[in-house]
Order: sequence, then structure tokens, then C-alpha cells
Amino acid sequence: MGFIWLSAILIVYIIQLAVVFVMEHRRQVQLTAWLFITFMFPFIGFIAYIMLGKDFVRRRRMERFKQETIRYANQLSQQVTEAADMENEQVETQKKLFAMLTGLAPFPITRNNEAFVLNNGDDTYEEILRELRRATHHIHMDYYMIRDDEIGKRFLQVLTSKAREGVEVRIVYDGIGSLHLSDKYIEELHLAGVRTSCFLPPRIAFFDRKLNYRNHRKIVVVDGTVGFIGGINIGDEYLGKDPKLGFWRDTHLRLKGDSVYYLQELFMNDWAFAAKEELDGKAYMTPHHCLGNERVLMVSSKPGQHAHKIDEVMFAAITAALTRIYITTPYFIPDSSLLMGLRTAALSGVDVRLIIPGIADSKLVLLATLSYMQEMLDAGAKVYRYEKGFIHSKVMIVDHMLATVGTANVDMRSLLSNFELNAVLFDEGTIKKLETDFMEDLKHSRELDQKTFKNRPNRQKAAEALLRMLSPLL
Repeated sequence: MGFIWLSAILIVYIIQLAVVFVMEHRRQVQLTAWLFITFMFPFIGFIAYIMLGKDFVRRRRMERFKQETIRYANQLSQQVTEAADMENEQVETQKKLFAMLTGLAPFPITRNNEAFVLNNGDDTYEEILRELRRATHHIHMDYYMIRDDEIGKRFLQVLTSKAREGVEVRIVYDGIGSLHLSDKYIEELHLAGVRTSCFLPPRIAFFDRKLNYRNHRKIVVVDGTVGFIGGINIGDEYLGKDPKLGFWRDTHLRLKGDSVYYLQELFMNDWAFAAKEELDGKAYMTPHHCLGNERVLMVSSKPGQHAHKIDEVMFAAITAALTRIYITTPYFIPDSSLLMGLRTAALSGVDVRLIIPGIADSKLVLLATLSYMQEMLDAGAKVYRYEKGFIHSKVMIVDHMLATVGTANVDMRSLLSNFELNAVLFDEGTIKKLETDFMEDLKHSRELDQKTFKNRPNRQKAAEALLRMLSPLL
């Protein structure tokens, strides 16, 4: 009898592994992680896979609404359709890259924009709050994390005040990122007339098997004319008030011009998904005039097959690089294509430099990040660890051709499992500003020595190897 029970358990165990293999064979990085978990933790690991491993599929009605709002935004915006019209000589010579960027559905490169770079929490919050106070029609905010702390209360005061004045205020917040946002905070918003919606609340996401998917975007749109995106959520740690992390180095953008239409479009879609309400684009996308002449491309990505647009843009830019690739990211867990692209660039003589944290907010993610450093160093890339505090910027600079700033880290969670948003910038002045900030960050960073790093303890190497295997799920 005991042999029969053991045989039955073994058969069920094998079936579990087979199910994971069949379901994930098209997603190799997830396949390795889930097979390992299911193998090491029979039954429990499989249940975790069933609850967390489901691929994300959006409803057809949502996709139709998205196409309608994009069509309206396209009618209002002035778009770049020829490489010769990019106002950037390097981009004009990169015909293949330009074709890829303009063919990247759903957003076009827009021509009339002003981009202003913000490189710390204090300046970012002051700029956002200043624009919020100027709002006359609507405020739309889409955040991964909102905290009920000192800076959170400043936002609360401004938002409730504007709502009482008659300004329409809508806020989307992520169910996991804002898990600890107090009911009292939400209640105060509602009492003032602010409308809120939680993106994939944990309980609903758990039973719908979507708990693994997070809205990591940070979007602010004021009156449809000015917008903000970048790495900064709403919390005191972004002002350097976390005693463990200290100074918080981040990068955010204030945008004006036609690119704001597409920030608005993304908010409207996230609101429709979370609040089950479709907003009229004509009421929130109004013609505006911007004196700026910068070219900007908004690139969003989401979970699901063929939806990883930011990953594709990064790869295309890396493979087009001729002289330099500078990357700042708090988490470096690239997929195989990005890793190969960066290594190939470095081996071919491109100046590849990478800034990662010296002080980490997650030791597990840092170990996964460090597991890639030997390969980068062996290829000739230079790796630096930021020591002034915690670096959370998500910036990539390629030649003098383009730069990206946004919410996506160079890690598989951001690129494959999260809802993210990056801005691709082509103006040489804006790229120069980002380069200046990068060089300033290098002054506060320590370069990894290849020989010393190679001789790190074997126990650390073993931990790195384990976390690398699990990294798609971190």
C-alpha cells in the first residue's frame, strides 16, 4: 500500500513539473525559475505557480478603448515621420533604428515638446506641487506607491484643496506598492471629492491569479498640458529620510507639449482598467501650444506576450550604439538579449558604463544584480557602485543619439511583468544634462575592480547563483 501511495505522489509531482514546462516553454527565464521552485517545494511551489504564474491578458473592450484614445491623441499631436526631421544628426543616420522606433506601436515620436530634468526628490516634489496648485480643470495621478507620511500629507492637503475648488482629481494607486496606504488617507481624499481607484487590489488579484503583476508607473497630468514621469513615488524616503538608505538619488522629468497627450492616454487606460470607467478623451485632451521643439517618444510596456516594448527599445538602442552606453539602474537583472547586447557592445569597443547601488534597498535583488557583474567586467564594461546614498535613477544614454528616462529598471520584473513607462529623448541639450548628472554620480561611486570582484567569497557566489535563477520573480 505504501508503494502505491509513493508512486501516486511521484506521478502527481511529475505532472506538476510537466504542467509548468508546457505553460512556460515560451518564456524561458520564467520557466527556469518556476521549475526550480516546483522542484524544491513540491505541491506548495506548484500552488504558488498557479496563483502567480498566469500570463496577463487584457479584455478586448479595454484594447478597443485604448485604440480610440490613441486615435484622438494622434489627431492632436504633431508627429515625426521622417528621420531627416529629427533635429539630431546621429538619429538621422540611423535609418534602421528610426524605422524601429516609428514602427513601435502604439505611440508616435512627437515634435513639439519641452523636457526638464529633475534629479532629486526635493526639486521633483516642489515642481509637481507647484503645477498641482495651478490646476483649473483636472489632476490625474497614477502611482505605484503613495505613503501616508510627511510628503504624502503635503500632497493630501493640495489635492483635497483643489478638489474642493471644483478641480476633478483622480488617483490610481497600485494594490501592492501602496499596500500600507491607510484607510484614513483614502477617506480624507474621498470626503473632499477626490476619486481614487486601486490597481489590482491584492485580494482580487490573488483570486484572479494576477498578484504578480504591478502597475509601476508614476504619472502626473495637470489640465492635459503638463506631465511628470520618472522614478520618484510619493514617500519620505525619496527625500533622504530613510536612515538605512540615506540620500536618495533619482531622476524625474517634467514634460510639456504633445507627449503629454500620451501620458494622458496611459492614465485614462489605467483608470478604465482599475475604476471600470472610460473617460472621454475630448474632455481631457485639449489642443495646447508648446514653444519647445524637442522630439519625444513615449514607450509603455505591460505584461503579456508581445507587449514588452521598453525591452525592445533598449535592445535596439544598445545594438545601434557606436561610441558609448551609460546606464544607471537600481536593479540590473537583464534578459539574455539585453545582456548579450551590452556585452557585444563592450567587446566591440563601445564605452559601456553601468552605475548600480552600493547601498541596497533589497539584499536579495542586489545579489541577483551582482551575479551579472563578472560577465560585464570580462567583456570590458566598467561597473560602478554608488556610495553617496541609494541610487534609484532609471536612465540610459546612447551616444549623443538618445536617452531614456522613466519607471522601468533594467530587470526582468520591470521589462516582462510590470506596467511601465519610459520617455525616449532625442534633444542634445537634454541628453547633455543627463550626461552631466551621470558624470556627477561617478564622482560618488567606486569602480568595481575585476580581479578583486572575481575573488569574492564562494558563499557569495553561490548565493548570487541562486538568486539569479529566481531573479525573474523578484
